[in-house]
Amino acid sequence: MSEAYYLPAVFAGLMALAMLVYVVLDGFDLGVGILLPLASDEEKDLMIASIGPFWDANETWLVLGAGLLLVAFPMAHGIVFGALYLPVLVMLVGLILRGVAFDFRVKAQDPHKPWWNAAFAGGSLLAALAQGVMLGRYLTGFADTSTSWLFSLVVGIGLALAYALLGASWLVMKTHGKLQAKAIRWARLSLYGAGTAVAAVSLVTPLANPAIAGKWFALPQFLLLLPLPLGTLALFALLMASLPRLARRQAAGNDSFCWLPFAASVGIVLLSFWGLAYSVFPEIVLGRMTIWQGAADPEALWVILWARSWCCLASSATPPSLTGCSGARRTS
Repeated sequence: MSEAYYLPAVFAGLMALAMLVYVVLDGFDLGVGILLPLASDEEKDLMIASIGPFWDANETWLVLGAGLLLVAFPMAHGIVFGALYLPVLVMLVGLILRGVAFDFRVKAQDPHKPWWNAAFAGGSLLAALAQGVMLGRYLTGFADTSTSWLFSLVVGIGLALAYALLGASWLVMKTHGKLQAKAIRWARLSLYGAGTAVAAVSLVTPLANPAIAGKWFALPQFLLLLPLPLGTLALFALLMASLPRLARRQAAGNDSFCWLPFAASVGIVLLSFWGLAYSVFPEIVLGRMTIWQGAADPEALWVILWARSWCCLASSATPPSLTGCSGARRTS
């Protein structure tokens, strides 16, 4: 197997891993931002505190994924970001709005604080919707038809609901009392929306792209891939059954297994991402370009890979006193 074959696959795997980690890590704090308007003023502070140590670092995975696309697949980068210029711009506006609001809401006087809370929530929703639209546009091969744009909007709403589920599950795990009880209700509501969106996208995507349909419904692939949708369905069923019980235990002052909703939500994301990765591989621009057609020269990929490995080793060798760390705590 030549390096021209396996190096693009390695970088495609690294890029997919970066995107997966971003969806999980930044997904829950975007979800917390989306849910912010549903809480009281005191609860808003607790919600922001629960994501305070993590939210800024989580966004670096998005930068890593986009950077890998640029350096490893320069031809695909031009096509993808050229076609996604507007939703990328909207996403960046939302992320910038979140960052500014996060800092200024702490320093703002009481009359201005609700405006910054609204800006944080609006930026979170804007970024989530834009990311979903980007995914929908990618899955339809950037087709400029009303149907493809409608599908992209449905994916955007579905991703926002999935982020809300992650955010609510995070709050169930990290808070207690009235806010935890509210978070359980939010998780139950967002679960139905996220489940409907996942089902709709799973059914519509093969119809929108015949190549994806061929990968999923041809034998024996269909039988081998059957555990993915069945596992996702089982996790949704687990959440539907566990959230009412968790609410009853929480009302009695017992929050055991409060981690279960977040773990199940992350499992749904992992299985959905696995299915998505299988659907698009080995194409990096659907219907136009594979990872081998869009990859940089093997020599350049080797330089990038070794340079990245050296940076990781150097950072891991840095004394902990210089890097610093903060552990996750339950928000009181």
